[in-house]
Parts: sequence; structure tokens; C-alpha cells
Amino acid sequence: MALAPFQAAADAGTHCPYCAMQCAMRLEWRDGRPEAVPRDFPTSRGGLCRKGWTAGEMYAAARPAGPLLRDRRDAPLRPAGWEEAFDRIAAGLRAAQAAGGADAVGVFGGGALSNEKGYALGKFARLVLGTRHIDYNGRFCMASAAAAGGRAFGLDRGLPFPLSDIPEARAILIAGGNPAETLPVMMQYLEAQRAAGGQLIVADPRRSATAAMADLHLQLTPGSDAALAAGMLHVAVRDRLLDEGFIAARTSGFPAVRRAVAAWWPDRVERVAGVPERLLVRATHMLAEAATAMILSGRGPEQQSHGVANALGYINLALALGKAGRRGCGWGTLTGQGNGQGGREHGQKADQLPGYRSILDPAHRAAVAAVWGVPPERIPGAGVSAWELLQRCGRPDGIRALLVHGCNLLVAAPDAAALRARLAGLDLLVVADPFLSETAELADVVLPVAHWAEEEGTMTNLEGRLLLRERQASPPPGVRTDLEVLQAIAARLGRGGLVSAEPRAVFEELRQASAGGAADYAGITWERIKAEQGVFWPCPAPDHPGTPRPFESRFATPDGRARFHLAEHRAAAEETDADYPMLLTTGRVLAHYNSGTQTRRVEALLQADPAPYVEIHAQVARGLGIAEGEVVRLVTRRGAVTLPARLAPGMRLDTVFVPFHWGGREAVNLLTNPALDPVSRIPEFKVCAVRIERVPPSHGESPA
Repeated sequence: MALAPFQAAADAGTHCPYCAMQCAMRLEWRDGRPEAVPRDFPTSRGGLCRKGWTAGEMYAAARPAGPLLRDRRDAPLRPAGWEEAFDRIAAGLRAAQAAGGADAVGVFGGGALSNEKGYALGKFARLVLGTRHIDYNGRFCMASAAAAGGRAFGLDRGLPFPLSDIPEARAILIAGGNPAETLPVMMQYLEAQRAAGGQLIVADPRRSATAAMADLHLQLTPGSDAALAAGMLHVAVRDRLLDEGFIAARTSGFPAVRRAVAAWWPDRVERVAGVPERLLVRATHMLAEAATAMILSGRGPEQQSHGVANALGYINLALALGKAGRRGCGWGTLTGQGNGQGGREHGQKADQLPGYRSILDPAHRAAVAAVWGVPPERIPGAGVSAWELLQRCGRPDGIRALLVHGCNLLVAAPDAAALRARLAGLDLLVVADPFLSETAELADVVLPVAHWAEEEGTMTNLEGRLLLRERQASPPPGVRTDLEVLQAIAARLGRGGLVSAEPRAVFEELRQASAGGAADYAGITWERIKAEQGVFWPCPAPDHPGTPRPFESRFATPDGRARFHLAEHRAAAEETDADYPMLLTTGRVLAHYNSGTQTRRVEALLQADPAPYVEIHAQVARGLGIAEGEVVRLVTRRGAVTLPARLAPGMRLDTVFVPFHWGGREAVNLLTNPALDPVSRIPEFKVCAVRIERVPPSHGESPA
């Protein structure tokens, strides 16, 4: 699509549209096309990965030129005007609520939305629609780590320290993360840590690119993180590696945890987690004997039906070793989505209000209601989690209309075939997206919205640093912003004054609504963000410097002490058996990002990884008669997917791996298990039982 260059201010900059590193860049127009140019910034330090370098190429991708509308469920999408689209949406929302009450409408957001859009979406759902049913795709990503951090430290800050602290750690354990492919620009910090003599341990079922560079690889069984963490803490107790002074001065609850891990002797851990005793002991000593150490968690331990317990197990280990609350130390989680941190702070979650307040707390409700100018009882109560919200779709007594902003559900959610049937059963499905994603293709109304560089707003990166994206380009004619869409729908429903279409005005209101909350943005202005190259929350006043290390002097609990928690190992919701003898785990690859809605439209990235595949240990493949590149069928209790095999000697013998960036018949989430963690309500993406079937060549289907 040819676009005229936009005359942005000379110093206007933005940040990459992908991961939570939020690398700094700007767009420069050359031969009528935008090209990404890196900017110097404290986090990315002038770096971009392959995805960032090619981000400007999204402008060449096909996009809807205006709204699309389906006259009936079995009719194709057709072009429509904005007024017709808004009329259709308003009528559908009114009809759904007339038939099923306020909660018959649901709203689904995304962790890539700006802070302003996430905040506005929460306010829109609760005040314009009056529904309690709003959640977002961060529930599929960060929920377990967020819950664990809140329980242990009193505050969920993904990384409670700047990235620049990482080289100061003499030892680092990365549990279930692969930043070499998911956060490539972050690797400069790990490389600096190694260059300074630091050691790196990676716990991962795969020999990923990150595991391959580690000093020690703990190749655990998928679903066994809590056992691994308990075993390491057992060794620390046995070998007298604990920091008893730190435990006494800055924590509570250790005696019960100490008793619990007594049962996790190394031989038992080896049988459950598959990690040899000598490696378990070596890893524990590496962490404990280092003057400074960090434990960094990824989605591996978190996207499980016991993800919170897994995360708490690693937190227990960090606390017991005294590796928290001081420079060069700490437990943190490697946030995935671009605004995965900010997206969970300001009201997209079912139980949350702006400022990371609880919707169940009367004082929190009153504080936000005062900013919104409504009585507290006007704010609906807590809804259900993302997957539970989706399960209610398409039922006469459930959700009859759904609005989706910033998420490609049919690729991102588990048990995708069952979800497709639920979405198809809705009276109204509205999707706002720059592209015609797999979910948008199923919608009754598609609203084309602006790219990240066609609007302005703030994001909060993986460190808790608030960033400013300044507008770099004009949206194509016929495209609007998410805020403009929300305001227009609100106006159709007679409540247009509740939602502003101006990002800066929304941010100013967000500052007020967050004041006094855990995620306090009250002292942060756009001018400060730009002048100071980002500001860390909490920042309660304009003269406050921001808080890059919130736990240096005390933790965010009432008594200032971090809490140990029992973190019991439990088997995965679905174990192997004779019919499904292997384990399936999923993840990302370097060239693509999340659902692939953006990256699969960039030719250079699509050429790098054009289609999904399944990694199988070479020995297992030989036993099944499978050759490199041969098509195989993966079967779980939910469905089947046909993919080419990649023989990977670095895989576990009992595990296969599939990347999740593709949709349709290639979507690995046709296979994954929607079993939920009892606390975070995150689905178990990272482990389920699977069978491999060899497909005769004459019957094989090309996955391309």
C-alpha cells in the first residue's frame, strides 16, 4: 500500500511493535516506503533484531481499506462505511444485552495495546457497556508470574530491576525462557554478564539457542519445574548454602517451606524432572556461591496448570539464597508482549481496576469511581478469566456478543477448534485489527485500526519503564485508531462522553486513576518520559525520580518482608499413556512474534520461517521411521495437525516442540490443553500428551 511520507517532528521516536524489550527506533521514508532506523536508548542501546529492522515493511502488506461487514453468518465479508459498521455494532450490542443482560457482552483486549488503549477498553467495558466480562490475552502469557510476584513480594513488576543490572549477576538461572530468539536484543546483557566471568544456567526441555550458550543446561521434563526448584532448595538446605541472615531479616514463612522441600531429595527430583543429581547439585552451588545471582523465568514454567506454584518455587529458591532485594540479584519474569507489563496494570483484567487496583476492594473501587465521576456501585464486579470468558461465548445464557481488540484468538488460544465453534455461535463478533487475521475472517464486523507507528501513546516495557511512542506515519484513508473506535461506539450507545479519542487526554486521566495504586503513574508526564528516556513506576509525584529497583530497602508487603509459599509439584493436567506416549510443548522462533498476525505479512520474515514444523529427537524419529522433512501427524485428545519433521538431537526423547505463530490447519493450538491454573487461570500451553503418526508420502499434506 503506497503511503505519503508523514512529516513527524525531527526528534520524534517510537519503539518496536513487537516484544517487551521495546527497542527504540524511528521510521525514515525512502523511495516512498518507511524503513526502521534504530535510536540510542538505555535498554536497546541502538540495537534491533530482525523483526525490528523489518517493521516498516508491514506497510507493504495488504490491509482492509475500510470496515468489512457480514450481512448474515453464511455470507462473505463485504466493504462497508464506518457509519454502517457502527450502527450494526450498536444494534447488535443492544440486542445482546436486551436478550441476556449487561453481561451478555464481552470484551477481549491484548497485551500489545498501549496503556491508553488498555485503560480505555476497561473503562468502556465497565461504564459504557456495564459488563463485568472483560479480560485480555496477557492471561495466556504473564498471569502466573504476575500472581506469584504479587503473593511473594506484594507487587507484580516483571523485572524489579533495570536490564543494566543483569551483567552484575555472577550467576543467572533462566527457567523456561529463550531470549536468544524471543528477546534477541537483550542478549547483549547476558553476553556482558558472561564476559565479566558470570555463569549462565538454563532449565529448558529443549536445547534452545539460549541453552546452547549456557554453562549448564538442565533439560527437565515439561511440567516438572516445581520439583526442580524444590530439589535445588533441598540441596541448598542440605549443603548449608542458605543465607540465614537474609531469611531472618527480610522474609517470612520459611520454616514451612523448609519442611516441604525435605521430601525432594535429588534422586527423587531426577526421577520426576529427569535432571541428573550431579547437575542439580552443581546448579544449586553455582547460584548459592555466587556473590550476586538472578533467576529469570519465561513462559515455560508459567504456562502450565500449576504455573503459579512453579514460579513460587523459583522465588523460594531466590529468597532462601538471599538473592533478592539488592543490586545484581532478584527473581524476575521475561515479559513477552510489547505492553505485557502495562497491559495488566490498568483495567483489562477481569478483576482489576487502573493502578493495579483490585475490583473487589471497596476502597479501590471508590478511588477509581471518583476519577470516573460515578458512584462505586456503577462499576460492575469481577468477571471471569480469558479462557472462561471465551467458553461462555455462543451460549444463549452466556456471552452473545464479543468485541476483540489486539488479539488473534484463533491462533493465540488453546483448543482452537472448539473455540472457533464458540465464536461462530455468537450473535455478534467484532474484531478491531490492522490486518484481516484468522479471527477477523470469522467476524461479523471487521474494523481496520491503525498500526503502532500511525498513532501515539505509552507502553511499559519488561523493566517497568514507561516509554513514549510518537506518531511516525499517517493511517491510510479509511483506517481509524482503537480510541476513535471506542468513542464512536460509546456515542452510538449514548455514552460518548465517557471515552476520549485523544491518547494524551486518556493518559492524563490514567495518571489520576492510578494515583495511590500499586502501579502509580501520577508523577509521569509525556514530557518527562521523552526527556528522561523513560520513567520507572511507581512514580507518585512530579518530583519523584521513579523506582527502577522497588525492593532494595523493603518488599511491597505490609511488613516489608517477602513471603515464602508452599509450592507443591503436581503432575500436568494430562499425562502420557499408551495412546498418547509423548509430551508436546510450544514456543516461539526468531523470525516471528506471537500469533504471527504482523510478522507473517513481512516477506523477509516469512521467507526465514515460512511454515511451522515439529522438532523430534533424531533417535525417536529413526525408531518411528521418520526422515528429516517428512510429514507427520501430531494427535492429541483435542485434534490433529500435520507438519514436517525436524530431527533435533537436542530434544528430550519424550518431548516434541512446535512453534505457535501459524493459524488454520497449521495451528498448534488445535492440540493444546485448556486446563487452567487454579490461581492465575492460565491455560496449560506448555505440556500435553501427544501421539506421532507417520504419514505415508502419498497421503501427506504439504504444510506450506
